[in-house]
Amino acid sequence: MPTIASHRQHRSVSRIGGIVLAVAVLACQPGSGPKTYDVIRRLPHDPTAFTQGLVYADGRLFESTGRLGQSQVRELALETGDVVAATPLPDDRFGEGLALLDGRLYQLTWTSEVAYVYDAATLAPLDSFGYTGEGWGLATDGTSLIMSDGTATLQFRDPATFDVVREVTVRDGNSPLTMLNELEYARGELYANVYPSDYIVRIDPASGAVREWIDLSGLLSSRERTRDMDVLNGIAYDESTGHFLVTGKLWPVLFEIRLDTADAGDIAGTP
Repeated sequence: MPTIASHRQHRSVSRIGGIVLAVAVLACQPGSGPKTYDVIRRLPHDPTAFTQGLVYADGRLFESTGRLGQSQVRELALETGDVVAATPLPDDRFGEGLALLDGRLYQLTWTSEVAYVYDAATLAPLDSFGYTGEGWGLATDGTSLIMSDGTATLQFRDPATFDVVREVTVRDGNSPLTMLNELEYARGELYANVYPSDYIVRIDPASGAVREWIDLSGLLSSRERTRDMDVLNGIAYDESTGHFLVTGKLWPVLFEIRLDTADAGDIAGTP
């Protein structure tokens, strides 16, 4: 599923409202504007990896990949992009978001309504949980698991039971914002890829208010992009440096970037 057009099969054309909103976001992207990031370095990334989730902690990089028959949870060598270890999902499961909490990796599936739990030390399967609806992005604030499902609602779930503890509606101004894909919790805020685009939004997890739109469309040059590559997806935070690691579906590069975000109290509007 290498193109935006084929992704409409992946993300279900029946969700017309969400797709219309995403197209509107893409249509109003500015041609130029202040740069909100600095590239620290470029690192190799598996160009066959359909990245759905990315986690970095204690010097270890984990990735969840998608596509039927190709979905895995795996550990990568940061400097080389090599796969250190991997555990495949059943061939009929499409991997999605990934989060690490208390030594356990939690991985969503797209439409199978099951989340898998692994030992982060070995990637050995430990448990699984059922849920209702689609699974998209997953992150943690250190207490709860935070899940997106393609709607504007973020679900805060108990990691012991996967029960929903509370929900928050993400809004850009007064408008609900859907199509929130990969998630990362950092600096007390939530960062989310907006599908299908190369934008990340910075969200207040308490209120759901969008604080900033971050345009990362310039990471890959037009010369580097090929027909096989898809959109930006995958955000991981390195607490030791304050930098972010970002990549995309089928991208050959993982970028370490420093974000120059707006003031935390400045609620920004749509780009």
